[in-house]
Amino acid sequence: MQLAKILLNFAILFSSVAVNATGIIKGRVTDRNTGEPLQGVYVLYSRSQGVITNDDGSFEIRNVSGKISVTFQFTGYEPVTKEVYVGNDEIVELNISLETRIREIDQVVVSANRIEQRIAELSVSMDIIKDSFISGNHITDAQEIINKTPGIEVMDGQASVRGGSGFSYGAGSRVLALIDGLPMVSADAGNIKWQFLPLENLSQIEIIKGASSVLYGSSALNGVINFRTADATNKPATQFFAEAGIFGKPSNKNWVWWDTPRVFSSMSFSHLRKSGNTDIGISTGLLVDEGYRRLNGEKLGRIGLKIKHFSPEIEGLTYGLNINSGYTVKRDFVLWENATTGALKQQESATIELNGTFLAIDPFITYRKTNQFRHDLRMRFQTSLNRFPESEKTNSDAYSLFTEYQFWKRLSGFMDLTAGLVENYSRVISNMYENHTGLNLAGYAQLELRPVTNLKAVAGMRIEQNILDGKQDKIVPVFRAGLNWQAGEFTFLRASFGQGYRYPSIAEKHASTTLGSVVIFPNPDILSESGWSAEAGIKQGLLIGSFTGQADLSVFLSQNKNMIEYYLAIYTDPVSGLPTTGFKATNIEASRVFGSELELTTSGQIGKINTTLAGGYTFIYPVELNRYTNRSTGEFLKYRRMHSGKMTANLLWKRIEAETGLYFRSKILRIDSFFLNEVTGEAILPGFPDYWKTHNNGYFLIDQSIGYKINNKLKLSFAVKNLTNKEYMGRPGDIQPQRNYSLRLSGKF
Repeated sequence: MQLAKILLNFAILFSSVAVNATGIIKGRVTDRNTGEPLQGVYVLYSRSQGVITNDDGSFEIRNVSGKISVTFQFTGYEPVTKEVYVGNDEIVELNISLETRIREIDQVVVSANRIEQRIAELSVSMDIIKDSFISGNHITDAQEIINKTPGIEVMDGQASVRGGSGFSYGAGSRVLALIDGLPMVSADAGNIKWQFLPLENLSQIEIIKGASSVLYGSSALNGVINFRTADATNKPATQFFAEAGIFGKPSNKNWVWWDTPRVFSSMSFSHLRKSGNTDIGISTGLLVDEGYRRLNGEKLGRIGLKIKHFSPEIEGLTYGLNINSGYTVKRDFVLWENATTGALKQQESATIELNGTFLAIDPFITYRKTNQFRHDLRMRFQTSLNRFPESEKTNSDAYSLFTEYQFWKRLSGFMDLTAGLVENYSRVISNMYENHTGLNLAGYAQLELRPVTNLKAVAGMRIEQNILDGKQDKIVPVFRAGLNWQAGEFTFLRASFGQGYRYPSIAEKHASTTLGSVVIFPNPDILSESGWSAEAGIKQGLLIGSFTGQADLSVFLSQNKNMIEYYLAIYTDPVSGLPTTGFKATNIEASRVFGSELELTTSGQIGKINTTLAGGYTFIYPVELNRYTNRSTGEFLKYRRMHSGKMTANLLWKRIEAETGLYFRSKILRIDSFFLNEVTGEAILPGFPDYWKTHNNGYFLIDQSIGYKINNKLKLSFAVKNLTNKEYMGRPGDIQPQRNYSLRLSGKF
């Protein structure tokens, strides 16, 4: 009894001391090589407590006492842990210098193998786009972000990775877009809803280059783009921007059609915070763009909500809900009036106003035990409603319910298993596509092996079946395998092989409409696309003085069959029964693309200027194959470019930051012959055949931005895009923006 009283008194005394602790730990964190302060370092001093260093590298921990273990963590630096003793009313100063390690090579990604891994340890090529690049370059369109990545081009909404896709008139996608690992593809047209991707609250964008169907299924035939949203940290974070801009005049003054300036504006807001055991995030974005082309403006609004709850009763259990929604009023640009005076004026008969509504509701639950197992159950209920006030016959409603259960297990010290089950139910109600019901069922499994030190191997398989309107497609197995060997401290060799598969979209099978002079016919018997890609590469970390970075060199080969393209010919009109010239989705191509890619990223300090350089060059050789002999026909694939490259330089000196971007693409190797025919070309795009002969020369663009940090929270920046006012085109008739200017006020709190 006496012992119990002693223990009780001790507990009361201990809790009293803890509650009334008044000690302080403060200090500053710097780079060991340069002595510069490091902003954003995590200073952790208990299981769930910590602070972040401010812009001069300083931090302060209050209300502590006794023996305290403090850990300093920052991406690109070796973590440091120090133990100090703090008495009540005592101030302990703790200054820390962190040792640089190669930052880029240690970045953590999740998209390649569906689990967190260092990018250097992957067996496939992956690019990472950070939130800072998006904000620093005044980017408000997700397509523009992806277009600025080496080896990738988005042509009028169609994404192509290393020449794996061309242009298919807005139907279907061989690249799968994801938000936090869940598909962001419409159930009707099978295309990416670029305008509804949540740019307001991004952590980073991860891009897998190559077939990824084993882990992600149909539409990942050519690659994956995963938009990862940011999570709350111990410190609440708020950021915003407000921007206004104006389009200049095109270099061809005959194209100027407006009397008043064409302007655009946008704003963004996001807030992340922890509330007890719950992380909360809210975001919103608005865009008003009058458009540099007639009948091509847009008004857009997005709202996002992110809730994640950590169970206090069951360790490792989290659950929550993500919501992304948006509404747009816009007119897509389809056909110009003529090449002489109307290249920036849309044919009125081809334009239709779209009122689009998007909603994605994503509940999830995760149970994990670190380094032992993880269970994930995720769902996405997605709706996409398209309303055309001027043409109700084109209206469509698309609904889908995606569910995935994923299991990860460490089977032994050298073997991990990732497996999952997937279903995707879709319902389309449309005047243009008619009504359809679809179901996709799949199961997958992947083993990661570490048989010897520094060697990792992955092997996976997926079995998938698609059912449309009760008609079952064949069961499709796809496989992948890869190796990654760490040959040196900062040297990683990789090789991979993966199969891909894509089931046609409902639009490709059943779309039937007329846009101006263009007639679209349905093709319910079209076959699925399939193929494979292989790659070998080396990733080398760089450490030269105060500069760190990485270089990545890869060679790749991909081959596909039954490629779907819209083909112009004379078809029987299903309504009138008469022969009519028009377009129909057709299995017309077998293809082979081989090439190489070099990427380089480095950052460091020159004097007092923080410098970041990044660039890349991609070469592809894309050819058609004879489907019977599997040999090249000598014809290039349509809508591909042989050469593309970029180089960016970011300089930061005191409160001033400047960035220059250089972007190059060679000419388009081949387009549909009917665009170049003097009869059909002139009928669809007046003046285009002659214009193409003199203007398909590729292009070189320069973007420039400069910003001034007003104080620790606010920044004012100015950007000029297409500085030299280069006239260039994407797909036929799609003239890209001339020089434009924007001013942005942004803040982080």
